[in-house]
Amino acid sequence: MVINEVYMTEEKTPDTAQVILDSAERLFLEKGFALTSTTEIAREAGCNQALVHYYYRTKERLFESIFEMKVRLFIRSFMAIGNRDIPFAEKLREKIEAHFDILAKNQRLPFLIMNELLTNDARIKSIREKIEDLGHTVLGQFEAELSVEIKAGRIRPIAPLDLVLTIISMNVSLFLARPILDELLGLDDAGFKELVARRKKENVTFILNGLRP
Repeated sequence: MVINEVYMTEEKTPDTAQVILDSAERLFLEKGFALTSTTEIAREAGCNQALVHYYYRTKERLFESIFEMKVRLFIRSFMAIGNRDIPFAEKLREKIEAHFDILAKNQRLPFLIMNELLTNDARIKSIREKIEDLGHTVLGQFEAELSVEIKAGRIRPIAPLDLVLTIISMNVSLFLARPILDELLGLDDAGFKELVARRKKENVTFILNGLRP
């Protein structure tokens, strides 16, 4: 124990915790929780394994901090434009694009979220308790905006949750399908980047057109 404490003291820097967090994030996104070890995280971060435990105690706690952060990022993208006084169509366009951009920068995120929520009941409960209010806030904003537009006859009646699910499913589908597209179409990074740009525009157009009365 004394040796470990000395070793950690020699390696600790103000940025060590963040380096470990960033390294763990890359590995969790690439391999998932089960296939990532603290040994690999320490190796990726360039530090002693004892430091991983020093800062984050367990792999579970480290993963949960990253997972919660990513889920919040996923949801908060719908709130990225704030309460600016702009036309509904423009506001919705920016929300769709902000959500899409988050996924484009975190292309393994849908795999991570789906895998954990489908295979880990405890994770679902834990995340729900932590972000339930955030989810209600997002839906509340959509409901307020939609009700005004529906009453004015500018869009067709639609439930807020239905619209949010449409946005999520359309934006997520491209990144979930990438392994198949790469295999079937032989897309390289440049080709997929072009496809991402096209789908971003197509998704916005499709969703906005689908709201016409």
